[in-house]
Amino acid sequence: MIKMELSALKETKPHEYAVRFVFGGACTVLAGLIAKHFGPAIGGLFLAFPAIFPAGASLIESHEKRRKAKIGCDGTNRGRLAASVDSAGAALGCVGLCLFALILWWGLPRHNAYAIITFASIVWVCVSSTLWSVRRYRIFHGGKSRRGDREASR
Repeated sequence: MIKMELSALKETKPHEYAVRFVFGGACTVLAGLIAKHFGPAIGGLFLAFPAIFPAGASLIESHEKRRKAKIGCDGTNRGRLAASVDSAGAALGCVGLCLFALILWWGLPRHNAYAIITFASIVWVCVSSTLWSVRRYRIFHGGKSRRGDREASR
């Protein structure tokens, strides 16, 4: 289920926020330097890099490992699984983000900026949410039927 857990804010240490801030800032500065050298169209491509994602994925993994270590277990696999689920969500969100960018590229020169940005945002949310729902459906419904078929054939 897609949800927001405010309790996760308590788990994040100040230095982890600093890592995200520094990594995100460094990516933005790099995109600015590329834009200055090669022009804004190329720089914009690099600005679209998900600057916070790599730091976030590593933090998710370390949090899961820490949770498992508290109960005396090795959380390496659990941490990797949690980071991979986050990665899957980021990839599906990027599909919606690509459509967002295409709509802006096509629509901004022709139409009202507020209307196009609003429409592109709605498309991004709808496409990304739909893809996530399809993924979850395939995992929970598609996987069970295939597993059941394999067990029945044994």
